[in-house]
Amino acid sequence: MASLPPSSSVASSGGETIAVLHSDIIRALILTRLDGPNLASTACVSSHLRSLSTEENLWRDICYSTWPSVNQPRIQQVISTFPSGHRSFFSDAFPFPDLQPLKLSVSSLPLATELISAVDIYYQGKPICSKVVEMETSSNWFLSSPFRVDLLGPNDPAPMSHVKHGNCNDDTWLKHLEENLSLSWIVIDVARKKAVNMSGERAVWVQRHWLTGNVQVRFGTVMEGDGRWGSSKDLVECGVVVTCGEIQNEGEGMHVREVSMRMEDMDGKGLSGEESLVILQRVIESGRSWKRRKGKGGEVKYEEFEESKRQRKERNERKDRISDLICILSIFSVCGAVWFLVLPI
Repeated sequence: MASLPPSSSVASSGGETIAVLHSDIIRALILTRLDGPNLASTACVSSHLRSLSTEENLWRDICYSTWPSVNQPRIQQVISTFPSGHRSFFSDAFPFPDLQPLKLSVSSLPLATELISAVDIYYQGKPICSKVVEMETSSNWFLSSPFRVDLLGPNDPAPMSHVKHGNCNDDTWLKHLEENLSLSWIVIDVARKKAVNMSGERAVWVQRHWLTGNVQVRFGTVMEGDGRWGSSKDLVECGVVVTCGEIQNEGEGMHVREVSMRMEDMDGKGLSGEESLVILQRVIESGRSWKRRKGKGGEVKYEEFEESKRQRKERNERKDRISDLICILSIFSVCGAVWFLVLPI
């Protein structure tokens, strides 16, 4: 999309020029060519441009072009209840959050009873798969079961148009997918009229499954715990795995076989529906502020998260080895004492 000149240049050189342009010309030839961030910047230039840049139809078209999944009757109805309609929805769902920990504040609000996931998968910036999943989250089964949202299953694959393996070797092909496959997973809280994008957009790793041969692409967002899982320094990951497989008897094309989201703690253990719902709700309540955390203290890359998990695993293994050693020594001590007692005098 076209880019808007810096606000200062518009204000200085266009203060009089913009004023003489008819509003319809501005709408048709300028505003409709802008993407969301540039349209938001335009609204800050002047009160006149703000009145034009906040029109609902502009933000509706931007939302539909950015996330094809939201162009669905149910989601359209939900977005219409947001404070500023599609403009509020875009503000909640964009930009994508960085892979950095989010310190979530404790919320006393009741847990959400209905969530909607709007998911879009992109290849080289073009959408190749869009899906909407509605979740009823108040049942005891959901709250007590491991949290997992399945977008697609083995019986419901999505073709990846124009995605060709070519003659690339496996490492080159996996690197190609890591750089060209992206994801948006927007979670909408229907009752609170808020949304958040839980995907980091870029993949954190890509690998081929050793048994099936399918390619697994993982996206993740890391968040700080609040002591609920044992330590205030614990991290929780919201991970999304996209599984891609080659189309049989159709040359070198591929399709998306499965897409799923789950929450994991530092030990790789899946959180329950209730625990995951608490995390999601706090992220949604935190709004855009959690996407703007800057500074060295707030940045934790996914590699650092994985390193923390590795160190934690090693510590737990050392503790287990020490416990095993103590147990073995205790057994030998007991056996020695018994043997000593039963020896003939």
